Amino acid sequence: MAVLHQSHQDRLRDREFEAFVAGAGGRLLHAASLLTAEPPDAAPVAEDLLVSALARTYADWRRLRDEDPYDHARLELALLFAHRAWRYRRPRGGLLERLPPQERLVLVLRLHEGIAEEQVSAALGLPLDRVRTLCGRAVATLREVPHRNGTVAGGRAVMS
Repeated sequence: MAVLHQSHQDRLRDREFEAFVAGAGGRLLHAASLLTAEPPDAAPVAEDLLVSALARTYADWRRLRDEDPYDHARLELALLFAHRAWRYRRPRGGLLERLPPQERLVLVLRLHEGIAEEQVSAALGLPLDRVRTLCGRAVATLREVPHRNGTVAGGRAVMS
């Protein structure tokens, strides 16, 4: 009987996780493509990064009862990216390709995901001043960099 109950619990967990991925997967993939500096329509490295983050999230799924699974998956994505940042230095044609990986990470978390500076600092283990510096430098770089159509961003970082 215990085996039957466990199997039911596993199926329920699988369905919950599948529903989560169906709802949040697109947004997480967009964040991953910004991090890896790949175009959203051709982002195999971002997809690999996201699959790894989702695998870690799935492994922790039972413990996430009181946590937001999106926050957990986003943190896994950010930490995996930070750990593998050396892989993402080569330009790939994405919107943020001219930014170094650490600036990309902070910018995506702060501006795309809307996470407070203090939370980014704690999650990444960086001093608050460093988070502010990285974000400011990234925004300044984006303001100076011409977009694909040759125009300069008019003082705004656009990440859609």
